[in-house]
Amino acid sequence: MKKIKSALTEIAPSRLVRRTFAGIATALAIGAAVPAQAAAPLKIGYSDWPGYVAFQIAIDKGWFKQAGVDVDFEWFDYSASLDAFSAGKLDAVGTTNGDALVTGASGARNVMILLTDYSSGNDMIVAKPGTKSVEALKGKKIGVEVGLVDHLLLDTALEKHGMKEADVTLVNAKTNELPQVLGSSSDIAAVALWQPNASEALKRVPGSRPIFTSANAPGLIYDVFTVNPASVAARRADWEKVIGVWYRCVAYINDPKTQPDALKIMSARVGLTPEQYLPLLKGTQLLDAAAAKKAFGKGPGLDSLYGSSENADKFNVRNAVYKQQQDVNNYIDPSLTAAR
Repeated sequence: MKKIKSALTEIAPSRLVRRTFAGIATALAIGAAVPAQAAAPLKIGYSDWPGYVAFQIAIDKGWFKQAGVDVDFEWFDYSASLDAFSAGKLDAVGTTNGDALVTGASGARNVMILLTDYSSGNDMIVAKPGTKSVEALKGKKIGVEVGLVDHLLLDTALEKHGMKEADVTLVNAKTNELPQVLGSSSDIAAVALWQPNASEALKRVPGSRPIFTSANAPGLIYDVFTVNPASVAARRADWEKVIGVWYRCVAYINDPKTQPDALKIMSARVGLTPEQYLPLLKGTQLLDAAAAKKAFGKGPGLDSLYGSSENADKFNVRNAVYKQQQDVNNYIDPSLTAAR
């Protein structure tokens, strides 16, 4: 999840000092502020994940303008996008459901209103030759960005194979550094990471292979666009339009007639060829409106965004990502999707 950062600037309104005109000035300022705020574009952070990059189709084709909503998509490395949202520089950001909880627990309130996909193979544990199973990781070192989504994937893999985190040694590193870690560190047996970093790791170490992926735990990792609650309240109609554009993107990608063009646009955004990007798209289960409504239904399992988020919350507390258990109900608003 990648690159290119746009500078964000804030312009402070000038102060008027003449007391005799203070009342008039205040009235004029209020009147001027209303249309300016209404016309301001929604600032949305996105990064290198198919469920976020899909919006590039709408950006390039002018679909937001056609829908009557003004947006400003800002491209980031994944972690940097969460930082920008937490700093109040974005109205919304593309993230996993678990990382939305982390962001909120750290003080940046947010509500998940758009469910774009769940990972279906793009998150993986890549092991060096000679390590052919999760069980074979026992007693070995594993590279992972501690506290982020593929730490959860690793914990899930260990649990499914009768192991605990205490059975391995974690080596903390940024996800985009993990391919180099796998290739250059003789004592690292495997790394847990998402695409396209996973493909890079596989290239760097000939004979390496995925020994567990998100396809082994569908619904463990949902991808969403989560929004500042104040923005949802103030501009609900605009966010409904954004969601409508998303489903137009999904239809364009899924249509065999238009998928080649979709792949061309999405791959260009991240500097790959359409042929290189196709496997990444296949590892992402994009959700149309019907599938999203189903996943927005309450339930305890991973087939529900609620159940998946509760699972992520337990992981976060257990690993001291944050201390207090979060109420996932406060983080999820299915109403905009349900209204479609």
